[in-house]
Amino acid sequence: MVYFTSDLHLGHRGIIEMQQRPFSNVEEMNRCLLEHYNSVVQTNDTVYLLGDLCHHLPVPQANEWIRRMKGKKILVRGNHDKIYDEGLFEEICDFKTISCDGIYFALMHYPMLSWPKKNSGSIHLHGHIHAGEEYNRKNREDGIRRYDVGVDANAYYPVSVKQIVEFLKVRRAGKDAGALPVPARCSLWPTSSRR
Repeated sequence: MVYFTSDLHLGHRGIIEMQQRPFSNVEEMNRCLLEHYNSVVQTNDTVYLLGDLCHHLPVPQANEWIRRMKGKKILVRGNHDKIYDEGLFEEICDFKTISCDGIYFALMHYPMLSWPKKNSGSIHLHGHIHAGEEYNRKNREDGIRRYDVGVDANAYYPVSVKQIVEFLKVRRAGKDAGALPVPARCSLWPTSSRR
């Protein structure tokens, strides 16, 4: 499975108040975000981390948190990312394009107004803005194929490619058929317990 997430801000006390995250302290936030992440992502899954994994953490401590995250990790750097241990990632970059299930995705920490193959049905995934769920719903209503994968917009969980496709009701490249078939067990949010 392929997953996306961003803006965990592990170690950042101020983000709790700034984003009104439902945690009493930074230790609870760090623990909960890691538990949510590892309850969804499995060892052989690929995870695109679209930046700002940690903030205000010494690099060795940040590396330890990242080491505990399951999956094959690709980091698309954000503005708060430091020089992590490169061995923790399959790749580190500033921008990336991928194709999953016949759909083209443009990945960057920052939201863009335009992206490669935008007029051909591609989807832009980003973080940075700490939007709530309403941002993604508004983009869908407006026909904009841009999705915030940040934890603040996704109940503090990673989101799968299938969940994004189902949410946006995206069609396969070159197909006239309706939305991609998604197994019934897939829903917008993971079935594991949420805060």
